[in-house]
Amino acid sequence: MLLLIGGTGIFLTLRLAFLPLRRFGFGLRQLISGSTGEGSIGSRSALATTLAATVGTGNIAGVATAIHMGGPGALVWMWLIALVGMATKYSEAVLAVNFRRQDSKGQFVGGPMYYIRYGLGKRFAWLAATFAVFGTIAGFGIGNTVQANSVADGFSTSFGITPVVTGSVLAVLVGLVILGGMQRIANIASALVPLMAAAYLALGTMVLLMHASGLPDAIMLCLRSAFSGTAATGGFAGATVWAAITFGVARGIFSNEAGLGSAPIAHASATTDHPVRQGTVAMLGTFIDTLIICSITGLAIVVTGAWESGNTGATLSALAFSASFGEFGQTIVALSLAVFAFTTLLGWSLYGERCAQYLFGDRAVLPFRVLWVLAVPAGAILSLELVWGVADILNALMAVPNLIALLLLSPVIVTLTREFFRNESRP
Repeated sequence: MLLLIGGTGIFLTLRLAFLPLRRFGFGLRQLISGSTGEGSIGSRSALATTLAATVGTGNIAGVATAIHMGGPGALVWMWLIALVGMATKYSEAVLAVNFRRQDSKGQFVGGPMYYIRYGLGKRFAWLAATFAVFGTIAGFGIGNTVQANSVADGFSTSFGITPVVTGSVLAVLVGLVILGGMQRIANIASALVPLMAAAYLALGTMVLLMHASGLPDAIMLCLRSAFSGTAATGGFAGATVWAAITFGVARGIFSNEAGLGSAPIAHASATTDHPVRQGTVAMLGTFIDTLIICSITGLAIVVTGAWESGNTGATLSALAFSASFGEFGQTIVALSLAVFAFTTLLGWSLYGERCAQYLFGDRAVLPFRVLWVLAVPAGAILSLELVWGVADILNALMAVPNLIALLLLSPVIVTLTREFFRNESRP
């Protein structure tokens, strides 16, 4: 699966002639200026919704798990998978907007199930349904129980709050938002995501500045470990190059979700006048999530020496921040994790709901929202290993139909891209 997701990203990067790097500035301009056209939510709100879903436990607990299992070199492989993942995320959004439809309430809906069905034709309707089935179920792993479990674990360690209490409170808060529908989710995401990301980045940057003298060595350690493995040291058991690749790529994909087919469900609703314009906005999500936020967490863990402690998950991230802020560092990580996970619960509820709506129609929306809320406290008390293991399997099942569609529809992506930039360059 990791080879398939990474290989698809490399293929699309080459077919698009490294477009994410060449048109990165263009994407930033689209994000700043906004977009006009048809849609249900603003272009920036669509990106905020996808970031709400992707910026979650993967950025704190996931990065720490990758380094614990694969050594500092895992961070480099997270960077590499993110670079090719930008082309994947761009392609997903282009197809999502190009093949989107309007539902009975006039809202724009789309995603892999729609571009498979309407892009590849009726004979692939079974593949569209397959994605929708796995997408409906997968959300309860990556977007629900994993998030609730990580928050409950962090709050139990930092504040002594039992997982049952944490899960119950989180369920109530989530229910208050998602029962208000997509517009309320987009509004909350637009308000919370920039605030939470800026706060976490500011504190993480302070950690790096306080250990600035060791930063060059930390970066060199990551680069060396990525291609030569990491010897056992302190409480760290050692890791091979293959472990660095496996866990770095796996946690990177879990964090930015490029290739899973989740983000295009939100981007399909964006207000825009052309699929490519929204695609350039969408690819920024992978950059922000992995190359900025995950890097802050990972470098903090390495530069402070916390990675040698033998700890893993949110506890390891908390240890890195505690090295600079004392006991307050643990509080920072626990609260950041709670906010990140809360917004992920909101974003993924939309993804799962859209998949259920595709399969069963509008009547499935309310029952799905109720089940989503009920799953939150259940996830809070389950085993961490079980939750992460199931989430990885469900992600893989969800990604396969989407990756097949991306490869088969790559000529459409390339054609739309060339036509758009050819017209943009005309006076």
